[in-house]
Amino acid sequence: MATLTQGDGDDLLARYRRAREARDVDAMMELYREDADLRVDPFQDHLTGDLAIRAHWNDVAATQANVEFDAERTWVSGSTVLAAWHGAWTVRSNADRVRGRGFATFELDGEGRIVRERHWTLERVVGRDTTFEPESAGTGR
Repeated sequence: MATLTQGDGDDLLARYRRAREARDVDAMMELYREDADLRVDPFQDHLTGDLAIRAHWNDVAATQANVEFDAERTWVSGSTVLAAWHGAWTVRSNADRVRGRGFATFELDGEGRIVRERHWTLERVVGRDTTFEPESAGTGR
């Protein structure tokens, strides 16, 4: 891929934010190449390919509600977008409100789709979402 501009990086994170906050798995999957590699935690196995990545995002969409995501700062280097981010979500099973902060890297192909994504995240339960009635399935984290 040609060298990305700062605008390219900001556009990627804006699309990621819209998909994440809407819990729109199809929109999220449009960001990835079919054979992409995703590692949501440095201590977990990576997920490879659209089926594994879709399963991850399906689980996230099913177990979380009231999602917020914001890239605080983005950088671009060659065909890689780097982002410091923060977010919050409600665990559907128990209405816990979780806040997360992290850093992510997105390596893009020649068409601007994610080939490899890596996350380093810290998250904490910060209280209970009193606007949400708990459901009975999933862990949300």
